[in-house]
Amino acid sequence: MSLLDQIKDAGVVGAGGAGFPTHIKLACSVEYLIVNAAECEPLLYTDKYILNEYTDEILEAAEATGELVSASKIVFAIKGVNKKEVSALKCGIDRRKSRAEIFELDNYYPAGDEQMAVFDVTGRTVPPGGIPLSVGAVVTNAATMLSIHDAMRGNPVTHKFLTVAGAVKQPMVLRVPVGVTFLQCIEVCGGALHSDFKVIDGGPMMGRIYNGNDSDKLYVDKRTSGIIVIPGSGNFNARLADMDVSRILSRAKSACIQCRFCTDLCPRQLIGHRLRPHMVMRQMSALDASGMAALEAVPEEVIDEALICCECGVCETYACPMGLSPRQVNKYIKTVFAGRRPSPQSGTFVASSLRDYRKIAPSRIMSRMGLENLYAKKPDGFMDISSSIVQIALLQHIGAPAIPIVAVGDRVKRGQLIAGLAEGKPCANVHASITGEVTACGDHIVIKSIGE
Repeated sequence: MSLLDQIKDAGVVGAGGAGFPTHIKLACSVEYLIVNAAECEPLLYTDKYILNEYTDEILEAAEATGELVSASKIVFAIKGVNKKEVSALKCGIDRRKSRAEIFELDNYYPAGDEQMAVFDVTGRTVPPGGIPLSVGAVVTNAATMLSIHDAMRGNPVTHKFLTVAGAVKQPMVLRVPVGVTFLQCIEVCGGALHSDFKVIDGGPMMGRIYNGNDSDKLYVDKRTSGIIVIPGSGNFNARLADMDVSRILSRAKSACIQCRFCTDLCPRQLIGHRLRPHMVMRQMSALDASGMAALEAVPEEVIDEALICCECGVCETYACPMGLSPRQVNKYIKTVFAGRRPSPQSGTFVASSLRDYRKIAPSRIMSRMGLENLYAKKPDGFMDISSSIVQIALLQHIGAPAIPIVAVGDRVKRGQLIAGLAEGKPCANVHASITGEVTACGDHIVIKSIGE
């Protein structure tokens, strides 16, 4: 069986949060295979842990994947400030006599964003709305490489490494079965430190924010990179979670001073994309209430710029002196124009000569967001946890939901295929993460343990 088929059968998807089916992404030939080991989001430490503990496995998978995509260069993009992990990789490369290389990134946010990684490593700008393949590169996460290593040995994706951090008693890296609740993960780490708290699925910059009392209804899937607990008030994320779209648009209409800071500090703009958040804000400010719903008066080129926003959040968490949310406005426009692709931008994409001077350290952003105390509290320890019940989503990847092949009452074993590919659509196989009996089968498959 080919490596691509092994990856497909194992249900490997992008483990860094995007969740694109890996067997589709790697069906290509490129010059660069870039392994993203930057841990882009502050407060996440999963990649650091696995790079130290599974160095050889990740390198072996990278070498095999490099052959698969015919890459002449295999490059690990990792922040130079992570000296322990850089050293582990260097030792592993020497030990294995690997052809892999290390590129040490500056410590800025969003180092590790796919297009930032491509630019930093290759000096090439991925065209707006495009993918790294257009400039001869493919990017995959370090944790995804560990899943590929498992797939090479016939082991499907059933468990997830993730960080539980923030306002919990003992922040840790966990390995958990796919389908456990966020609440279980939080309780393993000693529980939340505040009775009123919110939980972030992912990192504090781009993750989704939920009320803490919903954490027993949130489930880990293949894309879950972290679970961040934050106080229910007194920080940027908490305020944003309580602000609806109409209020965000109203504030944009009344308070934007057109200072350009959001544009000048936009990471995508700095690598040459035509993306001007201040112009989007200007256009939104010119609309009346009825126009905001349809956005009929906004020029197409402005809509196209909003559509290429990567939603990193630099504009709203750090740049805007008025406390406005250009990212949320861009997200609103994306919702209105769901399914529309941005028109291609023509010409040569040239990075700003000021880019190196406008990189922002994660610690500075965390301070602006009111999370500096949590940023200083690093995870200490690792735990491999089990669960007697899991709720496994059929859609835990980009594309179409997997198709169930089990029914209520069926007994399944850990690693057994329980949902297969949707024909002709981007999709990924789904496997049982525990041995047990299927007790529900809808958008999720619920399995209750009956012992191994």
